[in-house]
Amino acid sequence: MDVKSFIKAARLRTLPLSISGIIVGSYLGVDYLNSISQSNPRLIIWMTPVFWLAILTTIGFQVLSNFANDYGDGIKGSDKNRKGEARMVSSGAITPKQMKMAMIVTTIITLIIAILLIYKSFGSENFGYSILFFFLGIASISAAIKYTVGNSAYGYSGFGDVFVFLFFGLLSVLGSYFLYTKTINFEILLPAISIGFLSTAVLNLNNLRDREEDEKNNKNTLVVKLGKEKAKKYHYLLILGSLCTAIVYVVVNYKTYYQFLFLIAFIPLIKNLITVAKNNISEELDSELKKVALSTFLFAILFGIGNTFF
Repeated sequence: MDVKSFIKAARLRTLPLSISGIIVGSYLGVDYLNSISQSNPRLIIWMTPVFWLAILTTIGFQVLSNFANDYGDGIKGSDKNRKGEARMVSSGAITPKQMKMAMIVTTIITLIIAILLIYKSFGSENFGYSILFFFLGIASISAAIKYTVGNSAYGYSGFGDVFVFLFFGLLSVLGSYFLYTKTINFEILLPAISIGFLSTAVLNLNNLRDREEDEKNNKNTLVVKLGKEKAKKYHYLLILGSLCTAIVYVVVNYKTYYQFLFLIAFIPLIKNLITVAKNNISEELDSELKKVALSTFLFAILFGIGNTFF
């Protein structure tokens, strides 16, 4: 068994994007706790066990999703002529049986970490919350697998964007915020929507790159359904929509101009919009995936710092 092949299948470059929502929700959650606490020193995000357990849980879900995507597309033949990074099952580097075992092991490890996270956050006195988050974890695992695996895989029917928006955006930000605060602040929906839009933009770029092959393999992503030009306009709406919701949150909760630090992350994102608008060769969009993913990660860090440290 080649460990390097499984590392490639895990697609480590997707991990910064997957934890962006956790970073935003944790920053805002810790800031809330500091605002209602009289104790010194203040809580620091990277010194809280909940933060690291949430990060590890999310990484587990992302790796599982990547394994399942590799497996599902591999056995369906969708990756035979794909552009960009090679997939392990379709290339023969990992057999379907080996990948299924990797998915099972990843699921078990991720569930164990998720249970530790739930216990650390809620203890035994918030049993109802613990049950709720346990089932959210099960739902996340199911969604990760069902993306491309099975006859009713929603990644093949244009619903992948909904999954990414809900799980990478709303659930990631609101869920991590709730782990700290045990409450919901509906204003947190705004940065959650920003992260959701940016994460969906990464998927949209991926599907724009693969549009021709997806169409041949009956993988009816939203890009395939919309067509190239409408999918580009959809991409513009996602990027600009994320900018607008972030600005609205800062304006509503304005304390200092440092809260606008996150605008730095939109410099490469605006450049990405120009590149997408001019693009005629789908393979050239592969490098843009990394740009948008890392910009989302940068946005999460700068948004968190700007809204909590100053």
